[in-house]
Amino acid sequence: MNADTQDSNTENGSACCEHTGGGSGFEAMYGENAFTLKEMKKRLPEDAYQSMVATIEQGAPLDASVADTVAQAMQEWALERGATHFAHWFHPLTGSTAEKHDSFMSPSGHGTATIKLRGKDLIQGEPDASSFPGGGLRATFEARGYTAWDPTSPAFIVENENGCYLAIPTAFISWTGESLDHKTPLLRSIDALDKQARRVLELFGDATSKVFTTVGTEQEYFLIDEGFFNERPDLVICGRTLLGAKPPKGQELDDHYFGRISTRILACMLDAEQRLYRLGIPIKTRHNEVAPSQYEIAPTFADSNLAADHQQLIMHTLREAAREHGLRCLLHEKPFAGINGSGKHNNWSMSTDAGVNLLDPGDTPHDNERFLFFCAAVVLAVYRHQDLLRISVASAANDHRLGANEAPPAILSVFLGKELRAIFDALAKGDRAVGEEGGILGLGSTVLPNLPRHSGDRNRTSPFAFTGNKFEFRAVGSSQSISFPNVVLNLAVSEALDDMAGEMEERMAAGEGLDSAALSIVSKVAGGAHPILFEGDNYTEEWHKEAEERGLLNLRDTVDAVAKLASPKNVALFQKYDVFSERELKSRLEVMLEQYETHIGIEASTLLTLARTAVMPAAVSYLHELVDTVEKGGRWLDLSGVRATANEVSATIDKLAAGIEELSSLAECHADSPAEGAAHARDKVIPTMDAVRQAADRLEQLVPGSLWTLPTYSEMLFLH
Repeated sequence: MNADTQDSNTENGSACCEHTGGGSGFEAMYGENAFTLKEMKKRLPEDAYQSMVATIEQGAPLDASVADTVAQAMQEWALERGATHFAHWFHPLTGSTAEKHDSFMSPSGHGTATIKLRGKDLIQGEPDASSFPGGGLRATFEARGYTAWDPTSPAFIVENENGCYLAIPTAFISWTGESLDHKTPLLRSIDALDKQARRVLELFGDATSKVFTTVGTEQEYFLIDEGFFNERPDLVICGRTLLGAKPPKGQELDDHYFGRISTRILACMLDAEQRLYRLGIPIKTRHNEVAPSQYEIAPTFADSNLAADHQQLIMHTLREAAREHGLRCLLHEKPFAGINGSGKHNNWSMSTDAGVNLLDPGDTPHDNERFLFFCAAVVLAVYRHQDLLRISVASAANDHRLGANEAPPAILSVFLGKELRAIFDALAKGDRAVGEEGGILGLGSTVLPNLPRHSGDRNRTSPFAFTGNKFEFRAVGSSQSISFPNVVLNLAVSEALDDMAGEMEERMAAGEGLDSAALSIVSKVAGGAHPILFEGDNYTEEWHKEAEERGLLNLRDTVDAVAKLASPKNVALFQKYDVFSERELKSRLEVMLEQYETHIGIEASTLLTLARTAVMPAAVSYLHELVDTVEKGGRWLDLSGVRATANEVSATIDKLAAGIEELSSLAECHADSPAEGAAHARDKVIPTMDAVRQAADRLEQLVPGSLWTLPTYSEMLFLH
């Protein structure tokens, strides 16, 4: 990505958006298709309502005895909205969502039927688990899997022109209780961080009943005309163009970024936003992005579990709204070569149930001391688990984008900003008398300086940047679920808080005061994790060399990154906090490698078809025209230019044919393991695909448009 949205997600927990239709209209519309606590309060008995509040807001265990009551109220609400069916909505390891629809109606004998959603139907479902990615957790003949209601994420209505249905967010687990989805580990990681963060707050004398992580995710995407999309088999099948010459004009003039939104595009955006408002998704920002035909949408913050559900709904809604307007939404990380790719900025923080953002610099010395402690824990987490953070955003699609001067490199580093970095540098040296406005510790009393939210400029090249009251993880891919990146963030910070809290407990038990113990630990972290801090340009070769000297990891591609997922360090981390068993973690590794190999294989097959059936015929036809021209006019005209063009076209056709032959043989290779298959795809298939593309793109620049059947970049990016 080439630029940020300037603080579109600044305030945690805010759900306030404006809509062009006016405040009252928006208020009536907002959340009308979501079964929220507001709706529960209208329909549930007080005891059942309070039980749900305790579960949703405080994390109390679900009281199964209220399930029938909630199910009946939910059904009545859904029927009023026109629903005829309900579905458990879950996030399998495909990265998309899944659902199985059941009718509210059940036969009751004698030709009659009853309409009833029972509590047990709400709490648990049983879709077939055998055909979802399992990484060895389930064999094909072992079909049983369960969906389990997640009451912390509101059920919602999915509308269609012919009706609608009730979708119930759920977790998805195997018959043996192992996670087969993205939601289950995310919920587990939230619990782990809650426990460790509350432990730290108790040491600071700030006890709270719940700490949760918050996320505000900026989503980038492309919109192109549906007619062009349908004429590009690579876009239809793979979501990205596998060939296509760079247009004469791209993003060089920076004229699209934050420019006026065209009428047709704005109509599509407004339609999508209204649908999202009705689902209770707090969309706040929209704008043109850097590349032509690239755009961004961003909601305000929500707790990370709800934010992950919202992200899936945002992607689905963008696709659906686009089609209603004769457009297609492209969410691939790199749909057009040579043009900015798309990602998600994952803005992450921690908040208490009282609304206190633990990464917000405060107005008092106590607040700032606590802020530094939590900030140091995040820095330590990134330093310790660079590999996991890189793995969490690894995919064949995102490999096209990372490090391409439009997104952060594959090297993890943390940007803190001028003043905060100065404080960490001083603490790393043991100096407690720094800061432009005063010292950190003096004469035994805390005199931390005021720390303004924006203590330095933004650094768009940083993969992990502090941006005032949150950390922005910029490497997440545009088509990815945000669940796994946030699982890793939650878990890594949990471990850091656990270790730091343990040391502070030991120091205070030995008689050391709170202020001294806390600042000593922050100083220790600042010194030990200092190599991860970097304020400069992450794109430069100098930084890459310096990062290597610092001992930082540079996992350039998915294959290298994912290989480290099940290392002893990582297995121990996930097991310690009950997020993944070793078996579950190794299944993720296998799934990621299989998906990488499969995606590359699909792309290779698609490219072969395009090269054989579209590029080659067009090139041969043009060569025939050139040769015919030379044969007919060469006796009395100087056709040296035509001959030169014919020779270049002929030579390029030979290169294309050679690439097709090689790619065809490589695509048929069958590896013995997912790791071998993924390595083969990276080392053999991708370079050969690049060679085929290079020949095809040169032919596109030579062959007349009248013969070239595929829509070009100039058409797709600039014609709406």
